[in-house]
Parts: sequence; C-alpha cells; structure tokens
Amino acid sequence: MSSVIGKIAVVTGAAGGVGKQIALALARAGAIVGVADLNLQGVKEVAQQIRKSGGTAVCMAMDVTNENAVNEGIDRVVAQFGALDVLVANASVEIINPLESNSFSDWRKMQATHVDGAFLTTRAALKHMYRDDRGGVVIYIGSLDAQDTSPLMGAYAAAKHALLGIARVLAKEGARHNVHSYLVCCGAGDDDVVRHVAPGGGAEATFATAHAVAQTALHLAGNATRPSAAHSSLDCVK
Repeated sequence: MSSVIGKIAVVTGAAGGVGKQIALALARAGAIVGVADLNLQGVKEVAQQIRKSGGTAVCMAMDVTNENAVNEGIDRVVAQFGALDVLVANASVEIINPLESNSFSDWRKMQATHVDGAFLTTRAALKHMYRDDRGGVVIYIGSLDAQDTSPLMGAYAAAKHALLGIARVLAKEGARHNVHSYLVCCGAGDDDVVRHVAPGGGAEATFATAHAVAQTALHLAGNATRPSAAHSSLDCVK
C-alpha cells in the first residue's frame, strides 16, 4: 500500500459511525483530514480527537445535498492545504419501507443524500484532482445492495445501485486524469460494528467491523499517488 502521509482527504458523514472511523484511520496514517457532516458538533469532536492524537484536521458543517455548501467546503480544504487527494463519499441515511408505502419525500431524501451527495462532492473534488492531471482517489461507501438486495430496501437499493454507476463512470472518465474510483460494499453500522440484517434475510445479512471498513478505505486511499500511466480503476470491495 502506498503511504497517505501528507495526503489531503475529505470524508463526508464523518461525525460518527463508519465515516468517523475512516477519518480517524486516515489521520493516524498521516493524512490531513477534512471532517464533514451535517452534525457540526460531531465533526468538531472528531477533529479534536485527531488533533489530540497529533494529527491535522479541519471540521465543517456540510449538507451534501446543498450545492453551495459542498463547493464551499471542498474549496475551503483546498485553499487551506493546497490540494485534494482523497474524497470519501460516505454521507448516508437509511429508511426502510415496502415500496407501496414508501413516501415520495422519504424516497427523495434517500436519493438526495446518497446520489445527489455523491455527485456534488465528486464534481467539487474533480475540479481540483483533474487540474494538471494531478490525480486522486474517490471512494464511495456503498452496500451489498449495490449487487443484490432484500425486501423493504427499495429506496436504499436504488441509491446504492446509483453509486455503483457513478463509480464505474468515474473509473473511465477519470483515468486520463490519474483519478481512481472505488466502491466499498458493506452494511450500515456504528462505531463498533457494521451490520444490517435485512428482514427475512438477504443481501445484507452480514457482519463486519467498522474498523475493517475503515482499513479498507485507508488501503484504497493509498493509491492517491500519480501512476506512471493513466488507467481505469474500479473495485467493488466486499
């Protein structure tokens, strides 16, 4: 694995759960981390934890569904640290309902957070990663629902399938700019365990520690070095 020492990363949905663990793992490995979430108090605490451990972090309140907030947040990190090498698009919400009773507002909330958020943060990051073909890594935190799914998971599965599509397109478009794209397929979880047992069993009847997901993201982030030749890179890591 290449080193992330000195690399500049932004992690969304980083106030808790998997996002927090990814931010902490990147910081421990030497990355400078922009910690972003709607929960400003939460990201302040994560950033403080990083600084107390000797790392470097900046925190920001970011609504990933708000174009201006996303652009301002990403640009702020670049203005402060000079570049952006890694984006971890982790912001997430989970609403479980059968399709026939899923409200349109809940459907839109799910798509806005996962899909719109991934698009807006990716676009904001690429402006900097594409400059002079300096490259970078974009990591989407997906789900096994990007490959299979279970009852009651319609809105969630649709959103995670969309992330797979975005990651695949970026792998092709970003190759000539030395940008790598990855989708990490896992369940949903908290600081200790990533788990979601879908009603009736199914795609996400699986368990993994949040630490393991964070270590996977750290490994992938290590590719934020300029390769000798552009190439397409997409892994759906389970």
